[in-house]
Amino acid sequence: MSHQPFQTEVSQLLKLIIHSLYSHKEIFLRELISNSSDALDKLRYLTLTKDDFKSMKFDPKISLEFNEGDNPTLTISDTGIGMSKKELEDNLGTIARSGTKNFLSKLSGDAKKDSQLIGQFGVGFYSSFMVADKVEVASKKAGNKESWRWISDGQSGFEIKKDVKKDHGTSIVLHLNDEGKEFASRWRIESLVKKYSDHIDSPIYLTFDEVDYDKDGKEKSKKPKTEQINDAKAFWTRSKNEIKKKEYKEFYKSFSNDMEDPYDWVHFRAEGNLEFVILFFIPKKASPDIYRADYQSGVKLYVNRVFITDDDKELLPPWLRFVKGIIDSSDLPLNVSREILQQNRVMAKIRSNSVKKILDRLKTISGNKEKYAEFYEQYGRLIKEGVYQDFEHKEALTELLRFKSTKDESLVSLRDYVGRMRDDQKSIYYITGQNKVSLNNSPLLEMYRKKDIEVLLLDDEIDEIIISSVPKYDEKDLKSVNRSGAADDFSEEKDKDAEKNLKPVIKKMKKLLGDKVKDIKISNRLSGSPSCIVADENDPTAQMQEMMRSMGQMDMPEIKPILEINPDHDIVIKLKEKTKQKAFDDIALLLYEQALIQEGVKLKDTSGFVERLNKIIIGNL
Repeated sequence: MSHQPFQTEVSQLLKLIIHSLYSHKEIFLRELISNSSDALDKLRYLTLTKDDFKSMKFDPKISLEFNEGDNPTLTISDTGIGMSKKELEDNLGTIARSGTKNFLSKLSGDAKKDSQLIGQFGVGFYSSFMVADKVEVASKKAGNKESWRWISDGQSGFEIKKDVKKDHGTSIVLHLNDEGKEFASRWRIESLVKKYSDHIDSPIYLTFDEVDYDKDGKEKSKKPKTEQINDAKAFWTRSKNEIKKKEYKEFYKSFSNDMEDPYDWVHFRAEGNLEFVILFFIPKKASPDIYRADYQSGVKLYVNRVFITDDDKELLPPWLRFVKGIIDSSDLPLNVSREILQQNRVMAKIRSNSVKKILDRLKTISGNKEKYAEFYEQYGRLIKEGVYQDFEHKEALTELLRFKSTKDESLVSLRDYVGRMRDDQKSIYYITGQNKVSLNNSPLLEMYRKKDIEVLLLDDEIDEIIISSVPKYDEKDLKSVNRSGAADDFSEEKDKDAEKNLKPVIKKMKKLLGDKVKDIKISNRLSGSPSCIVADENDPTAQMQEMMRSMGQMDMPEIKPILEINPDHDIVIKLKEKTKQKAFDDIALLLYEQALIQEGVKLKDTSGFVERLNKIIIGNL
């Protein structure tokens, strides 16, 4: 038996793992099981491809066994390829030399982030020393006659001596320390295997003492029992052709803890240069906290069926946070960190392909108006977020937008709208406001109804922000009815004559209203109403200003509206006759105030409004 010191870098590494990453000590079991799984995969390959190994008896399995008491232990064994004496020295004594240096250079000081780096750099074995003050590794290389035992306390170095292990494979005995004795527990081991390693291809067995009790609850007998504690077959790796709808629904419920069936799902396997599997579910109902800043999506990342993380915003774009499911890749390093995911080209391709598959599925669903309406009711705002945030997929997301309309009781797409536009219509028109009822009754729609032009009704408070990112669709401009320029498409020569005739009225109203308005114009959009307010082309609308104030922007400057008056309305015609009378001021102010009210703007001087209204009523009694 010889004693060998650790490399200086290895000693540094051990101190860091033991002391800095203590709060994430449970990952040791994931790492050791992953190593065992790799050893099984290597031997499986040899038995299939190498003549010397084809006749070898190969029963792939991972076994776990624990002992409680004063000197608790946990043993992880596998029937994999095993290690020679030299491999024990190289793999456990130097920790893959280059990997150690890279690992140390990548450390951030953040325990959570750093714990995610362990597996990637081939140093996962040493996470054992977070829970053990002594580790023994007995191993026999497949095809070799000799077996060896590696022993270390994780401090001074390690020893290697001959062992009596008969079968190929590796057995790791952890002599648990005070902090690690919690892992000498059936419940603890089973829960960790379920969490991290449930879908490892090979079966994982746990041996424990089964206790029999008498009628009084006293221990009668105790005998060892062995049970398989993992599925050993990842549901998502099965061909979708062999999985029934019922099985998808059952898996979703067990995976998500949702009591309801999923709304829909996407199951796809990529093969070739890039290999990965995705299984995504869309819940029937949106989570109540889905718009919270700290909301965590339900997508889990696996590498070769080993759970890596579910706490990462890099797996899918934020607007897809309603999706629950799994990404499993064989082309990613085990346990990639958030920072590495951000820079990893493989992950970028997986992410892009995943988004495309979800969008393709939603496009298919959208062909069924009734079914898609159910989705849009729950997740429409997130689709809008995507249009605004996700430039790469903006075009596809725009096709998924749906709107209320003046011509349809059901939700309509931009494609629906364009398909039934008038031949002489130049633009797509929409109006923004507080709710469908008030929008439908808005005087801004009068001219469009008269000309039989459809207008989209955008009554979600974020619609105005979102729609601004879609200036065109199918080569047609999107125009807001709330803005002055929308009516320019319908201006006629008679409008100039009307403006000329009402010049005295407009002049006096401008003087009266002063800085309350940006301008006063003759309207060509009104037929039944005497007045309306609109925003200048580059100014935020009244609704946008109200929303910004509700979001805390109280110091924003007040943007003045444009007041439009209807030259054909009786009130405006009679107003022309009253330019020199005292009643002019009251009527003019009322035209302005009622236009504000119809746009959902709160009046600053409600008392003055009531007083003026009463004066006009009394004057006409």
